Order: sequence, then structure tokens, then C-alpha cells
Amino acid sequence: MTRKYSDMNQHDALYKVARAYPGGLEALAQKMEISANVLRNKLAPGIESHYPSFEETSLIVEFCHKAGVKDALLPLHALLGRHGMAAFVVPEPEQLSNDDLSQTVCRVMSQVGDVAEAVSSALMDGVITNAEADLIEREFQGALTVLGEWRARIRAHSSRQETRGPGKSPEAA
Repeated sequence: MTRKYSDMNQHDALYKVARAYPGGLEALAQKMEISANVLRNKLAPGIESHYPSFEETSLIVEFCHKAGVKDALLPLHALLGRHGMAAFVVPEPEQLSNDDLSQTVCRVMSQVGDVAEAVSSALMDGVITNAEADLIEREFQGALTVLGEWRARIRAHSSRQETRGPGKSPEAA
């Protein structure tokens, strides 16, 4: 029987992300300077006697994120979701391009539309399955991320305006 992992269960999500590390659990264990068997036991959903510490969990997420593992931050989103909270990635200022703020607004509205579409599709039969709830949660995370980006762009735009002074164009600064 194949186990179905839930993206919104922090243990399942951590195991899934760690296994996707380039080279698998063996390479990740080596990077963490622990044995592959110990890491496997700490992450395997069926083993109740071993758990990763907060620091180990953080390292796994960090290493996977730096290695470009798809959905590397998923365990954090799942953990926060369990406690009725949500997070979004705050873009670094150098990641912000000089695009028009209205383009960011359009991306925000598009992502909110994706949330609405996922909810609408899930409700067509009157039942929201766990898989549909996971998809909806992922769409919400995407919407929160673009909202965070919008917020960061507005802050960056505001900072640039203050540097130039009121009413001055970028060329005059």
C-alpha cells in the first residue's frame, strides 16, 4: 500500500521536501553531518520514537530552499496552518524590480482569482476533499506571497520617493 502524504501535515511535508533534496536523504544527511539512517528515522512518518529538533527542521528547510527544492518552505506553511496562522515570503529589496505598481496589483488580483477558482471547483460536488483543501491552501499561500510582494514594492517605492523629495521625478534626483 502506498502512503499518501499531505502537504498540510508538517511531518509529511518535511519528509517529502527532505526526500526531494538533490541526492536524496543520504546527501542531505551528509550536509547535516548526521547518518542517513538517523535522518530517515527522524523523518519517516511511521517511526514514533525519533523526531527532528527545531534546529534540524530549520536546517532541512534552509538546505532544501538553497538547493532549489520545489516547495521547500511547505513544512513551515503546514506548521503555521496547523495553528491557524499563515506566512508569506518577504522579497529582499534587490529582488524588487522597477515595474509599475499596477502590474503587481494585477498579479495580486490574478492570484486571488486562483484561490476563488480552487474553492469554486472544490465546492462543485458540495464536498471539499483533503486533496482539494491542500490545493486551496497552496493557492492561499500564493496569494499571501504576492500580497507580501506588493507590500514590499510599496515600501520600496515610498523609500525612493522620500529620497528624491516630494514631486521630484527620478531624473531630477
